[in-house]
Amino acid sequence: MKRLSFRARVLLSLVLFALIPASALLLGGAELVRNALPVLSGRAPWEHAAATGRKAIAAARASKLTPAQEAAVAEHEQVLSNSLEQASRVGYLLSRIVVIAAFVAAIGIALLALIASRTAGHLSRQLSRPLSEVVEWTELIARGRPLPEGPPRRGAPEFETLRRRMRKMAAELASARERELEAERLHAFRETARRVAHELKNPLTPIRLAVASLRRATAGDDRLSDIIEVLETESRRLELMARSFSQFGTLPEGTAADVDLVELARAVAHSLSSDRVQVTVEAQGELPLVRGFHDALSRALTNIAINAVEACPPGGTVTVIVGKRWHEGKPMVEIRVRDTGAGISPEMLDSIWHPYVTSKPGGTGLGLAIVRQTILAHHGLVHASSTAGVGTEITVALPIDGDAAQTASPEDS
Repeated sequence: MKRLSFRARVLLSLVLFALIPASALLLGGAELVRNALPVLSGRAPWEHAAATGRKAIAAARASKLTPAQEAAVAEHEQVLSNSLEQASRVGYLLSRIVVIAAFVAAIGIALLALIASRTAGHLSRQLSRPLSEVVEWTELIARGRPLPEGPPRRGAPEFETLRRRMRKMAAELASARERELEAERLHAFRETARRVAHELKNPLTPIRLAVASLRRATAGDDRLSDIIEVLETESRRLELMARSFSQFGTLPEGTAADVDLVELARAVAHSLSSDRVQVTVEAQGELPLVRGFHDALSRALTNIAINAVEACPPGGTVTVIVGKRWHEGKPMVEIRVRDTGAGISPEMLDSIWHPYVTSKPGGTGLGLAIVRQTILAHHGLVHASSTAGVGTEITVALPIDGDAAQTASPEDS
């Protein structure tokens, strides 16, 4: 047997709750009218009184009456007849009134039942439609699918509150799934990077030694000098690549300490500033220290600054702005690295933090990936914005809270 839908069950229950009392009232009223009608009409008592009166008048006339007595009996008979006629009219009128009242009561009860059934139908729709929508939404959330947009189905205000909370929950679950997938991707990338770094480092030492020996053995031979120069350049590039893979595959280690980000920014700017591109630092007031890993933060900031310098044309500028900001009620030290380069396309901007994504010839695509991993390990924030023909700005924010920098993985952020 097919089970009734939720709406049908609710409608049936509400209709029954409305019709049962209405039916009881209707049947009770009908029984009351049936029992009360003879009493209210008064026909039986008046007929009995009339019969008794007629017998008394007949008995009185059977005896010899004086003219005065005969006149009194005739008068009494006339009064009795008039009273009977009046009582009959009153009884008829009362019976009609009772019948009309019963009819009106029946119509009222029927209208009440109709209104109750319509109200029950409306209430069932008010309950079943939002609840059906909620059931559909829970199935969509369980499957990881987006919730439908558009106006909500009509229902009580409490259902609208439930909808908003379910949308918020769905957004949080989607964000958690995205973070989980990102964590899995990063874990896979780091494992690959560690293996690649290991495989590169093993032959690099004998290659460097062999190149050095070859240079000494061919000293003065200009014909081989260029070849040896290429070998040295490529070995240095492989060494840099191995170092990049190793850094990406390893989280910050050691003991966290207080780090002065203004001093760190000035050191990086001093090492990269040149006649080709000027690197300057702007400190916005007195800034607190942050708790973190100095070497890891230095590498991250250096990677950002190197990208900014390489993006600038000759005569360009890179400005490092260190200030304070608030995020979700928590104080943070913010570093903004702004260049005057050509900018990054919107399509590329979305993927610059991903490992192995690069637009540089011979680049590893790990520089900004290492930056992101390092900042997330410090429970910080990273963001990039760019305008074509104006330049790019990379923003890094680190919490001032001393307990924020732990040897946590980016997956936990």
